[in-house]
Amino acid sequence: MLEVIALDATDAEAAQAGGAHRLELTVDMAADGLTPPVPVLRDVLSATDLPVRVMLRDGPGFAPADLDRLRREAAALREAGASEFVFGFLDADRWVDESACAALIEVVEGCAWTFHRALDNSADPEAAWTVVGGLGCDTVLAAGSPRGVADGFSVLERLAARQEKVRLLVGGGLKVEHVGPLKAVGVTGFHVGGAVRPGGWGAPLSVEAVRTWANLV
Repeated sequence: MLEVIALDATDAEAAQAGGAHRLELTVDMAADGLTPPVPVLRDVLSATDLPVRVMLRDGPGFAPADLDRLRREAAALREAGASEFVFGFLDADRWVDESACAALIEVVEGCAWTFHRALDNSADPEAAWTVVGGLGCDTVLAAGSPRGVADGFSVLERLAARQEKVRLLVGGGLKVEHVGPLKAVGVTGFHVGGAVRPGGWGAPLSVEAVRTWANLV
């Protein structure tokens, strides 16, 4: 499964044309991805029939800046058609903030969701996996390390062996040469963003690059 980051409807169309299986919709990659506005979601849902997972994140780092506002935004996005989400929070001790997660889970109850790369930045990613799995997500996006897949491979290998109800989605510095070894240890989900934008985040998403990745995975 190949998930591609989309910032708008044009990206969604290009990702689908290239063979992506799912989109992660976010905005402001300078902040590593924030919650998209409702109009952007509506445009994307009109442009594609791919599953779309919508980011719920309101600032840099892994703690919500305003959890009440984020809950309102999640409710508005759900009302506008969002049915899948991406979020995840850590507390001051770099542990999974179950309370903050639960506040959003209440709003998106019944929706599939991904716990994002907050896991990589936790004090103990492997211990956090167990906690996150108990929250009800069906996917965890991880690189195994804040520094990316190349540094996190050994952690990813161990997490892949623990996939049961929760699926590991690997992304964060993911390169073509990582895919074969990851597949060999049981990884079946791959997430790309910059890898399918040869011109950088300010340039269009490349249909051909998406197709290359889709064929690879």
